[in-house]
Amino acid sequence: MLKEFKDFVMRGNVLDLATAVIIGGAFGKIIGSLVNDIIMPLIGLVMGGVNFSELSFTVGAAVIKWGSFVQTTLDFLVIAFVVFLIIKTANNMKKAPAPATPAAPTTKECPHCFSTIAIKATRCPNCTSEIK
Repeated sequence: MLKEFKDFVMRGNVLDLATAVIIGGAFGKIIGSLVNDIIMPLIGLVMGGVNFSELSFTVGAAVIKWGSFVQTTLDFLVIAFVVFLIIKTANNMKKAPAPATPAAPTTKECPHCFSTIAIKATRCPNCTSEIK
């Protein structure tokens, strides 16, 4: 059973997934810092010193933190945009596929009557001229 577990863990897709999760977590922290420490303070400054994460209103005993929702939504949008840019760049870096080779012609033109004939024809079926 230990050998099977080792084989499972050492497969490429499991290691790739683990790497993606770790890198994704670290990347999420970077994007969170970008949004929280750079973008949102600038937006708050433009809007007159507003701190979105503290904006809320009260309905009875419930506190509705709509500013936190705005903050989380903006986090998502920035992360989605950055991932889009990364994928777009990666796709552009991929080598373009080789152009398809054109198919060999199957017909030719009779030099005497200019009708279309089979490429292997030695005599034109229309004018009966000999084709070389």
